Amino acid sequence: MANKMLHVTPRQCTACRNCEMACAFSHAVEGRPGTARIRAFPDPQGRPGMNAVVVCLQCDDAACLKACPARALWRNLATGAIYHVPDRCIHCASCVAACPFGNMRWDERISSPTKCDLCGGDPACVRFCPTGAIRFE
Repeated sequence: MANKMLHVTPRQCTACRNCEMACAFSHAVEGRPGTARIRAFPDPQGRPGMNAVVVCLQCDDAACLKACPARALWRNLATGAIYHVPDRCIHCASCVAACPFGNMRWDERISSPTKCDLCGGDPACVRFCPTGAIRFE
């Protein structure tokens, strides 16, 4: 398994959503931003340091991976990320239903599941986080 993973420090997150924008642009389709695979939620009461960032945990025992009947998901052992292989996908959305954290999502625009792929080992969300709330280590 990869020795690096995404770490989020909520007290450093300002919910600026730069991570979402960086993700959307790094997964552009035909020059248009894709669906962000990371989400930043501001604290509903506006308390500093209480914001949340939600992103795929790349689970060791991934439910999405097990649920896929077409074997359209695979783990990159170099990065630890679980990737989606569109050519194998039968668009059943079993992987979306299986994720207990809601981090495998259905993208209506491309009629396909999407999830964090760690940007091939150089996550855009980390590069564009102005406070260092997201780290890849």
